[in-house]
Amino acid sequence: MKLETDKITTPSGHVAWLVGAAATGFAASSVFSGLLHLSRNLFLLPYAVMAASFLYGYLRWSRIDLWRHFWDRPFLGLLGAALAGAFVISNVLSQPVSPTPEGWGLVFAAFWLGIVYGVLDALLLSVMPVVAAWFAFTQAGRMTTPRGRLLVAAGALAASLVVTAAYHLGYPEFRGPQVAGPLIGNAILTSAYLITRNPLSTTLAHVAMHVASVFHGMETTLQLPPHY
Repeated sequence: MKLETDKITTPSGHVAWLVGAAATGFAASSVFSGLLHLSRNLFLLPYAVMAASFLYGYLRWSRIDLWRHFWDRPFLGLLGAALAGAFVISNVLSQPVSPTPEGWGLVFAAFWLGIVYGVLDALLLSVMPVVAAWFAFTQAGRMTTPRGRLLVAAGALAASLVVTAAYHLGYPEFRGPQVAGPLIGNAILTSAYLITRNPLSTTLAHVAMHVASVFHGMETTLQLPPHY
């Protein structure tokens, strides 16, 4: 990865932000879904504010040029998005169908729940944990050997899964064995990012998964919580 920052940071600082990512995701889902039972459209409002504010805070603290990272090896990112997206969309289509909105309601749902929700989930659950773990490991001197690079990739994937688990466990519907589904799905999406070393892979695939869920049926696809 070609991630750069003009700020001197410490591994412990990035680890602290990883803990913050898990706490932010869990707080959003547990309060606004588990406690307040907000509808899906309304739930996304506070979740978007919390996730976007957290991500902005991390980027401002670390001074990482994430936008430049998106345009590093874009072809590989698009290829990874196509392959990972095909897998997660096939999973969406294997679930029961439910009614979808019509007209402008469908357009709004595709944008709000498909694109906005998908981008936020990708950034909070995959991109940010991988970036933070990468900096934490490399600044600890773990990138000097092939074994070290493998350790970095494994640590980044583990960080993504921890944040993913915390976020989904806040939803009542995932408090149990059901959390395995999101963990497997996001492991595939994050792995696409780690393999291609371009965040387009996980971001576009995540958006495709959410959009497919909107068109297949929001009430029966697990990828669009909350469900009551």
